[in-house]
Amino acid sequence: MTEDVWLPIPPDEIEGLPEGPAYRFWNGEEDFPADPADCAFYVVPYMKPSPLCVRPMPGMSRLQVVQTLSAGIDHVEPGLGQLRPGVRLCNARGVHEASTGELTLALILASLRGVPGFVRAQDRGEWLAGFRPALADKNVLIVGYGSIGAAIEDRLVPFEVARVARVARSERTTARGPVHPLTELPALLPEADVVILSTPLTETTRGLAGADFLSRMKDGALLVNVARGPVVDTKALLAELETGRITAALDVTDPEPLPREHPLWRAPGVLISPHVGGPTSAFLPRAKRLLVDQLSRYVNREPLRNVILTTGASTG
Repeated sequence: MTEDVWLPIPPDEIEGLPEGPAYRFWNGEEDFPADPADCAFYVVPYMKPSPLCVRPMPGMSRLQVVQTLSAGIDHVEPGLGQLRPGVRLCNARGVHEASTGELTLALILASLRGVPGFVRAQDRGEWLAGFRPALADKNVLIVGYGSIGAAIEDRLVPFEVARVARVARSERTTARGPVHPLTELPALLPEADVVILSTPLTETTRGLAGADFLSRMKDGALLVNVARGPVVDTKALLAELETGRITAALDVTDPEPLPREHPLWRAPGVLISPHVGGPTSAFLPRAKRLLVDQLSRYVNREPLRNVILTTGASTG
């Protein structure tokens, strides 16, 4: 029996797909392209709401693989409990590092150098001169040192930062230096001029940047969130921003999209971009290469890349 593969990119636009499966195009439309029960490999629509992404999953009784096109998997987690045991969940490691690294540097530089103020002054025809902080000589802390965190550090190096400290779930050593465990975060925060959040959203990281975390940041420090909105406690962040003690650059917010009347839009010292870390011209070529590689591995019964978990497997 032919296996179905559901793709959110038209299959005739992906060069090199292996022969064998029946490729079905579905990018979140109301009507499914075929019976979900025949789907063996489900590539989740990109940048779509969680309820839409998980909608076909209960009916996918023969499913073998769920492949996201995002680094995070939190949008598909609600549907995992409805899948048969043994389904592999893979993320899109390797797809978003370049784009997210670029945006992170753009947000840091724009915030430190006062670019939002220059844009508003330009609208008024005002020449807004003066001294601004530079990224050079700053201490930077990266919280969440996976492939995206490493890509961010790659882009920080040419800017002559004084130091990069790295934090992840577990301690390890990399070619660039040590990665500290989360338990050391309270001691590292007061030393950082720029704190970058690039961690996945998990039960451990939800609300990580809360009142205690933010209070430990040094006066004048910049918080940059390119992770997920709920990693930051929005209420606690608003309280700090209102004092003017710290500033923030946010590509993700909680809630998201941010409602028009939300006070975060008007908080002092905050720059907000509308979750655009991943969707750039770099996305499609990298996403297509990932899909061709993964599907070739699947068809040839080779180990898949980026397997995050297997349903029904013990996590203990």
